[in-house]
Parts: sequence; structure tokens; C-alpha cells
Amino acid sequence: MSTSRPFNFLLWSALPLAAMALLLVVDVPHLDFALARLFYDPQGGFIGRHSAFLEDVLHDRAKQAVIGLGVLAVAGLLISLLPTRLRQWRRPLGYLVLALGLSTAIVTPLKAVTAVQCPWSLTEFGGVEPYSPLLGHHPYVDKPGRCWPGGHASAGFSLLALYFALRDRRPRLARVALVAALALGSLFSLGRMMQGAHFLSHNLWTLLFDWMISLVCYRLVLYRPAPVALPSPGPELADPS
Repeated sequence: MSTSRPFNFLLWSALPLAAMALLLVVDVPHLDFALARLFYDPQGGFIGRHSAFLEDVLHDRAKQAVIGLGVLAVAGLLISLLPTRLRQWRRPLGYLVLALGLSTAIVTPLKAVTAVQCPWSLTEFGGVEPYSPLLGHHPYVDKPGRCWPGGHASAGFSLLALYFALRDRRPRLARVALVAALALGSLFSLGRMMQGAHFLSHNLWTLLFDWMISLVCYRLVLYRPAPVALPSPGPELADPS
């Protein structure tokens, strides 16, 4: 089996973990609210709340397209179990199904546990619910929030798995996939922020979670480091006989 291209796992796991720690200690709500106000009109609400393009195309249709890609990955994995040309892609396809599945599966449980409100539900933006931080006291409300992390952003950022699935076999295409996943996830994030569905930090957490899931799965499933060459014995270690 061929070895993988070198990858600095220490650096590219430490950076997102440091970013997560930073999000927990800095004044994130101040930045979140400042950005949300750019998309909020006190008279009409969030500027994208009733946008057919943002809701029907960028949200519903785009999410369906990503789901379709996941279905294709599952189908490809099943076909790779047969003696076909896809057989050589069995492991990357298995990785892709695993990483995509985990990236999207964690969203709903985290939403239920954290109960963070959406911007459009808050009193500051025309709603009726009080703001509560991610970590801290959550006052009792009739309808607990379901907005952390960003679910729609995950539909885009989960495609970071394509980068790792391709990096050892098609490195140039892998870089294209990386840029596309970051661009798509950012576009989905912006659309939902314009609708008042999420704060910026909700989507940043999604990006960090999806990157770490893709990275860990790559290390466990696909990465094959080059064997360490042992030094040949010197003359002093040679058998005198």
C-alpha cells in the first residue's frame, strides 16, 4: 500500500483547538451582535428573513445537493465492494461516508444540549426570548433554542472531508475541494446570518468541529506514514566472525 503525503497533524489540530479555546474566553457576543445588526432592520426584521432565494435556493436546494453527494458516496462505497474500478477507492469512499456522517450527525444533539437561541428569537432583534451565553445560566423559556452550532453551515463545511479523501491521490483536485468547501460553508453561513438564523460564532464552531472530525478520521482511516528507515550498522557493530 502506498504511503501518504506528509501532513503536520500537530499544527493543524492545535490551531483549531486554540481557536475553540479563544471563542470561549473572548467577548464573542459583542462581535456577534454587532454583525447581526448589519442585517437587521428594526422596522422589517432581518433583511433575508423572507427572501425566497436564501430560503428556497441557498438553504433548501443547496442542502439537498449536499445530501445527494452523501448518497452518491454511500452508493460508491457499496459498488467498491464489488470487483469494479471503484475497488481501489474503497478506503477513501469509506472515509468520506464516515466523515460526512459524523460532521452532520453531531449537529442535532449539540443543538438539543446547548439550547442556544437564534438571533431572530431574541428580544434585541424583535423576538421574545432573552439572550443566554453558550456556557452559563440559561433562563427557563417555553421554546428552548436550537441554533448552536450552525446546521446549514455544516452542510458546506462537512465537505472538507473531500480534501482529505483526495489529498494522497489527487492533490491538485484536493486543494480545489478545500477551497470549494470553505467557500460553500461560508456562503451558507452568510445566508443564514442574513436571515437571522445564526450568529457568526455559531458557524465558526461548525467549521472547527467539521475540520477536526475530518482530520481525525483521516488520521485513523486513510493516513499511511512512510516507514522510518533504520540506520545500517556501522563497522564497529558488524559481526567479527
